[in-house]
Amino acid sequence: MKLNETRYGLAPLACRDAAGPDMTGRSTRSEKAKRVSEIPIGVVTVSDRAAAGVYEDKGGPGIEAALTAILATPWRPVRRLIADERETIAAALRDLADVERCSLILVTGGTGPSPRDVTPEATADVCDRILPGFGELMRARSLLDVPTAILSRQIAGLRGRSLIVDLPGRPAAIRVCLDAIFPAIPYCLDLVGGDRLETNPEICQAFRPKG
Repeated sequence: MKLNETRYGLAPLACRDAAGPDMTGRSTRSEKAKRVSEIPIGVVTVSDRAAAGVYEDKGGPGIEAALTAILATPWRPVRRLIADERETIAAALRDLADVERCSLILVTGGTGPSPRDVTPEATADVCDRILPGFGELMRARSLLDVPTAILSRQIAGLRGRSLIVDLPGRPAAIRVCLDAIFPAIPYCLDLVGGDRLETNPEICQAFRPKG
């Protein structure tokens, strides 16, 4: 199955702009340099209905809104919108880690107990090591808000230099979980040789050992 992917075409301008695309829509050198300097972060929405266009994806934009607030480092989303199919999810995660070189990959949807919820299994399929603490903390934090948090099967793990984290499907729950776990993410990426991320200290205090 071919993966769905959002392309970031730039709309042509009425006249050529040295800082942006020319009249043909092609990016200029300065625009390409800017994109190279932005750290790619995988944003994956897993949903049968959103992938089929039945309803609007809100999980992916929820992740991006949270990252925009949390991160001080320039970044860009590498988006995937896919159905609840185990191998399709696994293929998307491999592509983001191995081809797109995303050090951080955030996945929303498919972590519940229903038969179609297979995101944790797909994540486990592609990870070299599982990091149980992420799921434990997300469930503990979410349990303060809703008793059904115990039904969540979110996990996180490492594939090479990439950290993959499964998140809830609702934007509000996504933000709650990211606020809880993100202080540990930059140092985790440091340890595995991933991209260096700096956070907005007014929103998130990332922990890195001193000395």
